[in-house]
Amino acid sequence: MADPAGARILVVDDERSMREFLEIMLQKDGYEVHCAADGLEAMECLKERKFDLVITDIRMKPVDGLEVLKQTKSLSPSTVVIIISAYASTETAVAAMKEGAYDYLPKPFKIDEMRNVIRSALLSRGQDAPARPREGPLYFGCLIGESSPMKKVYELIEKVSATSSNVLITGESGTGKELVAKAIHGQSARAKKPFVAVNCAGVPESLIESELFGYRRGAFTGAGADRKGLVEAAEGGTLFLDEIGELSPALQVKLLRVVQEKTIRMIGDTTDIPVDVRIISATNRDLEQMVIDGRFREDLYYRLNVIQLRLPPLRERREDIPLLADHFLAKFCREFGKDIRKISSYAMDILKSYDFPGNVRELENIIERGVALESSSIILPESLTLAAHKRAQRGRVESDGPVLPPDGMDLDHYLADMEKSLLVQALDRSGGVKQKAAELLGLSFRSFRYRLVKYGLSAAEDSE
Repeated sequence: MADPAGARILVVDDERSMREFLEIMLQKDGYEVHCAADGLEAMECLKERKFDLVITDIRMKPVDGLEVLKQTKSLSPSTVVIIISAYASTETAVAAMKEGAYDYLPKPFKIDEMRNVIRSALLSRGQDAPARPREGPLYFGCLIGESSPMKKVYELIEKVSATSSNVLITGESGTGKELVAKAIHGQSARAKKPFVAVNCAGVPESLIESELFGYRRGAFTGAGADRKGLVEAAEGGTLFLDEIGELSPALQVKLLRVVQEKTIRMIGDTTDIPVDVRIISATNRDLEQMVIDGRFREDLYYRLNVIQLRLPPLRERREDIPLLADHFLAKFCREFGKDIRKISSYAMDILKSYDFPGNVRELENIIERGVALESSSIILPESLTLAAHKRAQRGRVESDGPVLPPDGMDLDHYLADMEKSLLVQALDRSGGVKQKAAELLGLSFRSFRYRLVKYGLSAAEDSE
């Protein structure tokens, strides 16, 4: 890949403020920048010289951004094109991707995000095939994430793995508790022995005792032969008990015997069998409160909770979302035989702002559906089926009010983003007619126009 420094970039936008803003930003970053005030002027520029990158607005007259894209690809297939628009829609985005656009960003965009997309686009030039999505770094062969909360988890895994103590992993559903249990087992002295996982909520109560401890021939109707239980199957290794809080009081007593005396008794037998297993438990429930309420044995709780490891929900480590999303994109592209290059920046922004009540498991499912549904070379927001989630999230904010993050926030930046978003929505709803958009926001035309200029959103001259 060639170094993008010094690349030649063509900026096409009928908003003077946007052209000037991008020109200043790109020149400051060391690029050679040319500007065109509309599609026709862009066509002439493309005929006169070759560009490494074209950044074009989509909604222009008499020649729109899609025509600029087509002409660019016709004259110079290796030139990459980024689409920007305050009026982005599913149809235009899909059309742009099918014509070979690298990415599209809605206005107003974040400067750092634009810089990253530009650099990525320039680095992609000269490749014979579209860049495959990266899978992200793997920790312990199965965990992904480089955020501070996950680094603390990794440190604790290292420490816990060196001991033989029982471990209780807590965290919401979908955070990856079984993966952490496997990582602890894989780093421990028991790594070459079995890792046996049992979902305590997934086995009917009438069967879980025989599943865990096994049975002798004739112990009950249908017991035609001796059968070892899962505890014995984990001999020398690790027994992972997921959703431990779902165990009945009777099973809690039998499990306490395993933990305390290191023995089991098969159903229909009168002798004890010694076992050597390390127990790692996991729960998404508050076991301590269950102990207080008398629903979980206190002695068993303290035997299982020798070392506790809490897994953070995905909303507490949002910086890991791109790594995880890229990993799942690569995984499902392989599985489905798809050649999808990346997740669009707009789609990634939506993912990063979503709370993910189902955590990493929900993100994986969303990306799987996205890969299955996407017909272009880039994942668009609509393929992620996130529109309903976004509306629900917006409804919660409207009903409950904004939530102050634990570490505080930049209020001026937050209010500016909100104001820009409302300006764009008003323009979209009014079909670009600024007078009508101003009325929707209860502003005078002069005040509305001032705000457009302030945020670099001055729309094309429409009927007013």
